[in-house]
Amino acid sequence: MTERGGQPDKDQRVQDERRGDEPSEDESRERENEGLRARLDKLSNALDAQQRGGRKSSGASGLGQDGAGPSPGSIGNAMSLAFRVLSEFVAAVIVGAFIGWWIDRLAGTTPAFLVTFLLMGAAAGFWNVYRIAIKPPGSEGR
Repeated sequence: MTERGGQPDKDQRVQDERRGDEPSEDESRERENEGLRARLDKLSNALDAQQRGGRKSSGASGLGQDGAGPSPGSIGNAMSLAFRVLSEFVAAVIVGAFIGWWIDRLAGTTPAFLVTFLLMGAAAGFWNVYRIAIKPPGSEGR
């Protein structure tokens, strides 16, 4: 049955192939493809589960799915808050300056009221920024 070295002789291999004991190349490729498909399905399911879990946890922390950086939603929220702070501060300063200029014009005085109300507008702007800063996150509607 075997030649020297423990290898089957050619006649035995031919007989095995005729009987169907050894799989043909097509059958072995098909089994290999099935195994690869099963692995791919398993990895896809695991990735989907991880992404679903990442989305739930990223909302609370503000980090992206990989945890390395901020998610796009948190960047938008931060920019929105920054524009609100900037606009409230600038608006308070401009309104204070306008009121002071208007009083100076009516009274015919030097820019005493302009400087006074400009400083008062700046103080009001800082107060608005402070109020925004001490508000806890998530209390936008209150």
